[in-house]
Amino acid sequence: MAAPLLPAAKLRPEVRARALAAMSRHVGRIRNRDIIGICDFDDPSSAPRFHLLNVASGRIDSLLVAHGRGSDPSHTGWLQKFSNAPGSAASSSGAYVTAEEYVGQHGRSRRIDGLDATNSNARPRAVVIHGAWYAERNMIAQHGKLGRSEGCFAFGETDLAQVMARLGPGRLLYADKVDRA
Repeated sequence: MAAPLLPAAKLRPEVRARALAAMSRHVGRIRNRDIIGICDFDDPSSAPRFHLLNVASGRIDSLLVAHGRGSDPSHTGWLQKFSNAPGSAASSSGAYVTAEEYVGQHGRSRRIDGLDATNSNARPRAVVIHGAWYAERNMIAQHGKLGRSEGCFAFGETDLAQVMARLGPGRLLYADKVDRA
């Protein structure tokens, strides 16, 4: 079966502006400012809501990403709430800095450190970037949404390779949900 067509991706200006403001706030912690990963959790998991922004050129590549099961207890495909609490299995909002790569339970992965009070427990909670079978495009054809992580940024294996290559150590990852009017 062919992969389903996904809705056109669009990085909303207000989310982009918030990510750039976060870059300015945390400039001392962000060594590499060429690429930013921006997750717009206003979109459902069935939409490519993780955006890799080339800051110089403005080019955006958009990918699917799962959110935490604690953020969507009824598994609707929509993030309902954020949490930074240990054991919450929820996604957290705010600015992160990407850190070292490692191979763990989910294979190739990258640690991230929260830079804001809303995600300061990212490392103790083991919130990372990793690949997952439940974040593959075919999940949308079968279930209408992606599966859920334990709060990690989980990508399909094909997309994970691009994220790992472009969002290396010392870069900003920003996650937000700005209610639509």
